[in-house]
Amino acid sequence: MEKPVVIEEYNEEWSFKYQQEERGIKEILGVIAIAIEHIGSTSVPGLGAKPIIDFMVGINDLKEVEKFIEPLSKIGYEHVYHKEFPNRRFFRKGQWRAGTHHLHIYNYGSEEWKNNILFRDYLRTHPDVLKQYNQLKKELAEKYRNDRVAYTNAKHPFIIDVIQNARLSGKNKLD
Repeated sequence: MEKPVVIEEYNEEWSFKYQQEERGIKEILGVIAIAIEHIGSTSVPGLGAKPIIDFMVGINDLKEVEKFIEPLSKIGYEHVYHKEFPNRRFFRKGQWRAGTHHLHIYNYGSEEWKNNILFRDYLRTHPDVLKQYNQLKKELAEKYRNDRVAYTNAKHPFIIDVIQNARLSGKNKLD
């Protein structure tokens, strides 16, 4: 049963939950993990979100992920293959379509890595854009309450615009 899309008000617990997971992931991945970042809406103070903790790990070579599928499964992370995202390895903690944590693994410094940080940091430093995104998410959650894929797809143009604005703002410390 797919969980309905429900946007909760920002909760300071999300940051704590991320920190707990980060420790466990660091223990398993060790030196392969160049960096770990809390991403997604739960990483932006003041932004409503589905209560799913998204975080990403940057590594040098995605082929190395294979040897961590089993150790990650021991702490509740199921590897989910997405052919439409060849530059990412994805793990979910919790039930299908009702996960509690999403672990995204990218090549460190890749376009996907940079875009996630650009988006998060832009929202953190632009309260007006954060408000717009919060409102959009609430409207889309109402419209697509029982269709997570449509909800996610409907947010995409806004996200792309924010990333482009972040790049243009000259505050891109990642390049």
